[in-house]
Amino acid sequence: MKIALGSDYIGYPIKNTIKEFLDNQDLSYADFGTFKMDSGEYPEFSYKVANAVMKENYDLGILIGSTGIGMCITANKIKGIRAALVNDIDTAQKSRLRNDANVLCLGAELLSEAKVLDIVNIWLTTSFEGGKYQKQNELINKLTGL
Repeated sequence: MKIALGSDYIGYPIKNTIKEFLDNQDLSYADFGTFKMDSGEYPEFSYKVANAVMKENYDLGILIGSTGIGMCITANKIKGIRAALVNDIDTAQKSRLRNDANVLCLGAELLSEAKVLDIVNIWLTTSFEGGKYQKQNELINKLTGL
């Protein structure tokens, strides 16, 4: 599994924590920025991660912003992206199980480091259930053209 990571400057410290977690899980990832605490605009990093998932053979993406809302909005503008803003374990699991989310969006100002790692762990280890949810996802694609 290859994971694309991105954050704004507020999410930068949490992104580094996630990188340590991924290293400990022996999971492959690439960091698409920001690379320091005082640079960049979140739409750039969200766009890079979403495109990496769709065009550069990354399986999943993780974005961390101040609230994660703007990053989620930006990522969902890319055809084929199903970004989910997640703030707890239940929605993390259901975003993968039911919606086949391929980009996880997190709010650094809203979540503790421990909660983020719990969310990331459950999100990465949950698989899409398919069945009726596949039909719903296909209908979303048909209705939106995305």
